[in-house]
Amino acid sequence: MYKLFQMQDSGNCYKVRLLLSHLNMPCEMIETDIINGESRTASYLEKNPNGKTPTFQVDETTYLAESTAILYYLAAGTDYFPANDKLLQAQVLQWMAFEQYSHEPYIATSRFWISLLKQPTEYAEQIKEKQPGGYAALDVMEQHLDKNEFFVGGTYTIADIALYAYTHVADEGGFDLKGYPAINSWFQRVVNQPGYIAITEPYRN
Repeated sequence: MYKLFQMQDSGNCYKVRLLLSHLNMPCEMIETDIINGESRTASYLEKNPNGKTPTFQVDETTYLAESTAILYYLAAGTDYFPANDKLLQAQVLQWMAFEQYSHEPYIATSRFWISLLKQPTEYAEQIKEKQPGGYAALDVMEQHLDKNEFFVGGTYTIADIALYAYTHVADEGGFDLKGYPAINSWFQRVVNQPGYIAITEPYRN
């Protein structure tokens, strides 16, 4: 059986759990507390030298790190990654790169400081500095979703999963989503997908 070394509250780990649930795929969840250093132990670093979550165990000796790579591994050959269309495949990767470099560093990092570390006062200046970049990313998403139901090819893919994970909890990082009607409508379309599970929900497959 596959194993996922993960932290329940992490959006990056949630991306993988959500896809696994859509696929109805058995996988053992192994909770790994990165805040208290569990991902920096020698045994964990053997699995993932970068010492982060998620880490996905493929077999007895093979591990995959980085949520984007894990999503691709699981989605290839399924309806969640376009088949036989290089442009659509590239567009999925384009949005996933956007999430990692133009979205997550602002929205996910702010949420980590505020809701996971619970240190909004200690990080107040850094949180303030993250606001323009986070809203810029949300603006890009809103503009796209105003004309499209999903991010690529008119269908739900791992691009949507990657962007949904931290966007739908952006308020936990101090971002106000009331002014983003297209994003909020997209949230509901994601929730309506077969096999959807919430970020707080235990994985049961």
